[in-house]
Amino acid sequence: MPRPFRCRRIERQPIYRSFSPDDVAATENVLLTVDEFEALRLLDDEGLTQEACAARMNIARTTVTAIYDSARRKVADVLVHGKRLLITGGHCEFKPVEMKEPIMEKGNSIMRVAVTYENGEIFQHFGHTKQFKLYDIENGEIVSEQIVNTFGTGHGALGGFLQTAQVDALICGGIGMGAQMALADVGIQLYAGVNGSADAAAAALAAGSLTYDPNARCDHHEHHGDCGHSHGDCDGHDHGDCGHGHCADHHCGEN
Repeated sequence: MPRPFRCRRIERQPIYRSFSPDDVAATENVLLTVDEFEALRLLDDEGLTQEACAARMNIARTTVTAIYDSARRKVADVLVHGKRLLITGGHCEFKPVEMKEPIMEKGNSIMRVAVTYENGEIFQHFGHTKQFKLYDIENGEIVSEQIVNTFGTGHGALGGFLQTAQVDALICGGIGMGAQMALADVGIQLYAGVNGSADAAAAALAAGSLTYDPNARCDHHEHHGDCGHSHGDCDGHDHGDCGHGHCADHHCGEN
């Protein structure tokens, strides 16, 4: 049996998620994982040693070497052969965010939903939300709820905020593609393009009848898309368990 993966700790999610050559229309994609991006960032942009990089990513130095070698081969492939580079996926967890207020305890059978929140309504710009309202759902019913403040946490750290709060799903209005991919990387289910009452949206999600738009975007602070997709089965969720949040693709282990 292969050894389980340890989630790689990501301090900074990539803002730019795709790169293409201007000279030709790229016909092939190369996928660079977020942990490979982080190794490149720490080693080549920040100039860290592999030992320091391993400590920051919470993995072994030999694992850093393997990730870094893979990342460099992919970047070389893109540059030499004119391919498109996409950054997504990997065995990742956000760097934990210090919570400035207590969060309600989460039971083992609970699905926790966060809603971008302002005065009872769904706030329409994920990256600027000052509050989330958390709803704990069990057996199709909301069993507890809590309003939490983000205390100025910006785009880059909101994913870590949600992960630290043990959130399984997010309901919001507009959200940028980078943030969408960051949430997907750590297994947080997204229900975007929703407006109106936060309580009503959470209740609809619990009942399996939430209408949302999977193609909603929020670029340059403009909200595009409205409710247009009916989600028929919202009760189930499948997330890797990192012990300190969610890990994309695999359970955490020792590597």
